[in-house]
Amino acid sequence: MSIELTLLAWTLVLALVQVLLPALLRNRETGVKYNAGPRDEPGPPVGRLTGRLMRAQRNLFETLPVFAVAILIAHVAGREGALTAWGAWLYLLARVVYVPLYAAGIPYLRSLAWVVSLFAIVLILVPVI
Repeated sequence: MSIELTLLAWTLVLALVQVLLPALLRNRETGVKYNAGPRDEPGPPVGRLTGRLMRAQRNLFETLPVFAVAILIAHVAGREGALTAWGAWLYLLARVVYVPLYAAGIPYLRSLAWVVSLFAIVLILVPVI
């Protein structure tokens, strides 16, 4: 399997972690009984850390489809190479760094990590286009 596909798989692991983190924190805020029920009534307010992790998750899910499709196109088209490998590494590392930066409420470095992840997608698309 190519390094790009391997890094895509690890990015999916990150996505699962980002689903679980806010879910676990929210479960502590609302209790198991509420979460196991139909949630017809609104629960208690979302905590600060839970909210940040939820927003970080949504942010990942905005670019993850573009990243995944770019990797798959590069693979199917036989265009994998140095740029796609660098792009895949940069995307995953930037997204890993993004989570604790967002959770800690660090504004500018978080934005820089986001920009790096977008630049990484561009690196992957260059050989494809």
